[in-house]
Amino acid sequence: MKLTARYSLVLLLCAAFIGLIMVAAGSAAFAQGEGLARRIVVFDSGFTNGSEQAALVRAAAGQPLRGLPMVNGMSAMLSPGAEAALLRRAEVARIDVDAEVRALGQPATPPGQDKKNPPEPPEQSLPWGVDRLDAEYAWATCTGAGVSVAVLDTGIDRDHADLAANIAGGVNFISRPAWRPADPGRWDDDNGHGTHVAGIIAAVDNEIGVVGVAPGASLYGVKVLDRTGSGYISHVIAGLEWAVANGMDIVNMSLGLNEDVQAFEEACDAAAAAGVLLVAAAGNDGGAVDYPAAYTSVTAVAATDSGDVRASWSSYGPEVDIAAPGVAIESTWNDGGYEVISGTSMATPHVVGTLALVLESLATADLCLGADDLPPTGDDDYTGCGLVDAGESATGIADYGDDLP
Repeated sequence: MKLTARYSLVLLLCAAFIGLIMVAAGSAAFAQGEGLARRIVVFDSGFTNGSEQAALVRAAAGQPLRGLPMVNGMSAMLSPGAEAALLRRAEVARIDVDAEVRALGQPATPPGQDKKNPPEPPEQSLPWGVDRLDAEYAWATCTGAGVSVAVLDTGIDRDHADLAANIAGGVNFISRPAWRPADPGRWDDDNGHGTHVAGIIAAVDNEIGVVGVAPGASLYGVKVLDRTGSGYISHVIAGLEWAVANGMDIVNMSLGLNEDVQAFEEACDAAAAAGVLLVAAAGNDGGAVDYPAAYTSVTAVAATDSGDVRASWSSYGPEVDIAAPGVAIESTWNDGGYEVISGTSMATPHVVGTLALVLESLATADLCLGADDLPPTGDDDYTGCGLVDAGESATGIADYGDDLP
């Protein structure tokens, strides 16, 4: 009897040990992404409970990452077998690729600032892009005060001397490894791109560095891209959900990808339907317009140089709505510094800043009414309805003396 009991105990211990090994191996596989792919599982409209959705993914041997209620979905790590098993379930409507998105602008020189010893800020100057839009002529009337702008990017340098007064908050959706919950408080910029974008929108008018298009707007750093400037569609969808839930007026998306993903479009459509103005970079590969800029619910922005000529690398197509300065743009950078960058990433915040001025002044949000037409005549695939004019759009005054060359 005792021998039988002892034998049974040994079997139980062995089984428990094997189970622990299997769990550890499974966790390691998820951590390393072995044979797994990021997917967005979109559920049937009658299956909306987040806990039940996660349980269904786990039952198929998948790893749930984040619920995405805006599209009634969930990001997950799935093996081919898990994906096939889920697609057989009536509760699952479809499975989309959770594709990588990237920031659409690069610095002219590598960043080299030391956050513990930030550089002495230079005397304030008016960046050529802000000047070209005649934004400074609107500031006697409006500065974007009371307008909330979510910058979906790499975060914002929250203690930058030229931004801090206008930074109202933020949130983080990036985590490493992917299955670990993100710390929402870690939205400080670890790249520089988001800080540069934020400065174009609303660098403070404070006698140092640069000044933004709308120097009174409130900035929110929504971190959806990591230190390398990359993230996933699910991160951006989470950022859009946050923007809607927190009453943002405008969302800046200086990011994109070449792949059309249905869940991404549905999220953008939902955010726009909720009243949020969405603006995104057209792309930097000189080809078709990137997503999300290509979606009808999003304003797509092309880039121009100081001669009002479209940058050769600025993506084009019928989806382009408007153009803005995007070549050799100086703005705030990580660790208290400043940097010059080119890209449709830089053109986009010029349009967002203009919208902030317009929303405060209660003018029409149709920026094409005040835009300066660029060759070829009329609305075209390269610069849309023309070069955005912040001064005219916000004040209704058509000519401040800065005629086109």
